[in-house]
Amino acid sequence: MPCTLQSLKLKALYAISQVFDRALDLEQSLEDVLRVLSETLSMKRATITLPDRETGQLVIAASHGLTPEERSRGVYRLDEGVTGTIFQTARPYIVRDVRTDPLFLDRTGARKVEKGKISFLGVPILKQGAPIGVLNVDRLFSDEVSTSEDVEFLGIVATLVAHFLSLNEQMHERVDTLRRENVKLRTRVLDERGDYIVGRSAAMLDVQRQIERVAPTKATVLLLGESGVGKTLIARLLHNLSDRMVHPFVKVNCASIPETLLEAELFGHEKGAFTGAAAVRAGRFEEAHRGTIFLDEIGELPPGIQAKLLRVIQDREFERLGSNLTHRVDVRIVAATNRDLAQLSEQGRFRQDLYYRLCVFPIRVPPLRERPDDVERLLNHFLAKAARDYRRVITLAPDALALLRRHDWPGNVREMENLIERLAILSESGQIDRGFLEPLLEHAASENTPSDGQFPTLASVNGGNGGNGLHAPGDGHAPHAGYDDAGIADGDAHPTTLRDIERTEIIAALRRNGWVQHRAAAALGITPRQMGYRIRKMGLSGLVAGERARRGD
Repeated sequence: MPCTLQSLKLKALYAISQVFDRALDLEQSLEDVLRVLSETLSMKRATITLPDRETGQLVIAASHGLTPEERSRGVYRLDEGVTGTIFQTARPYIVRDVRTDPLFLDRTGARKVEKGKISFLGVPILKQGAPIGVLNVDRLFSDEVSTSEDVEFLGIVATLVAHFLSLNEQMHERVDTLRRENVKLRTRVLDERGDYIVGRSAAMLDVQRQIERVAPTKATVLLLGESGVGKTLIARLLHNLSDRMVHPFVKVNCASIPETLLEAELFGHEKGAFTGAAAVRAGRFEEAHRGTIFLDEIGELPPGIQAKLLRVIQDREFERLGSNLTHRVDVRIVAATNRDLAQLSEQGRFRQDLYYRLCVFPIRVPPLRERPDDVERLLNHFLAKAARDYRRVITLAPDALALLRRHDWPGNVREMENLIERLAILSESGQIDRGFLEPLLEHAASENTPSDGQFPTLASVNGGNGGNGLHAPGDGHAPHAGYDDAGIADGDAHPTTLRDIERTEIIAALRRNGWVQHRAAAALGITPRQMGYRIRKMGLSGLVAGERARRGD
């Protein structure tokens, strides 16, 4: 064997060995190996083909001398062509002339434009004697060197590549282990702070396992479930348990923003893009750069914006409204809906390609009626929260607790949280019995009944006001019976809804305490800030100011 050939081989092997310190970047490192072969041995083309984990077919994982289009065509069944034969038999294969060998498919099309004889050979990449891939090259050496020399040298390179693949796998397993341990530690911290999933039923433990599995990844997550089940909480958990937790978590409710403004809200706008656009404004996707964007009520997204969102999911790029400049963002997308997107896509009301892009990792959050084991635990959680927020300790009598256990909870966890908050405001004593509780549940059931036969909408669960069940003046609802124009309870009328009950109690407490807010708040066992919030929310500010003026305060 000529000395020059020996030195070339040693030079190539030494250069390949230097690639091992970049084992985490698999594709780039494999291409570096092939580049070394080209630069030291004048090899024209080469591929490393590995089984695809999803399809099971052999695909080109790294190449040299192929265009991206040619490389994308290099897909083979395990029993197809030279590559499939090498993988199945775990033996080298030599093609002395690619024009005449029936097994040589030239699937990539890289050699069709060339004339003359081209020799081609491949060797298996083996791990513990089993094939894990195939290394194919155009002939390395000139005709003066036997093909056995080619095969022998290529076998050594394949052995190094096998060690490299094994090292890469071990490093990724170690990284995955560290990520899982990190997620468990973060989960424990969030749990101790009370910011984690309260439910411990089998259904919610399954949801918890899914959250912990997908949180460290970049996968798009689609949260499915009725309104009020806690999809926003889960979206935040996915963010807090990921590597993006130090970056922004941006929430967008696609149903609450008018269609004419939604595109500018999501993607931003340039100055003068539309009437009122007085300055450049970054959109929510830009705000969420390197963090997570939570798109709630994604099923309400207008068709025109669906197309733009599809592009963002695929390419992570978009243009602001009124601009041709392309912006790129690194965001993790979590979407949520209480609607059946699969059915909507079949009906042509939601883009099917967008649905498949969103549904990479779907998580169904079960309604509260499907997990009765969680009811008592959640009640204790919200009672403790009410004690902190309202400085009132309330307890449930056995008959009241039994009633709540049997309740269907059409508004799910949000309904329960709102109910406990109302109890903290309305109860005169520290203990709630069945007689006090039953009317509140009857009114809650009537307010939380969905009318469309599908998942309850946000409006049907929350009274159309973001989860608190209260209607502000001017929100499109008719005035409730039982109040005169000033908003004071009619002595002959009775409150008919939970909103009326709360309003009646607030007004009565204010009247008893001379319309002094902090005194009325103390009488109800809430803070002055909470009282002020309810006065504004119920549209009572004018009434309070008028009564105080009438009294000369």
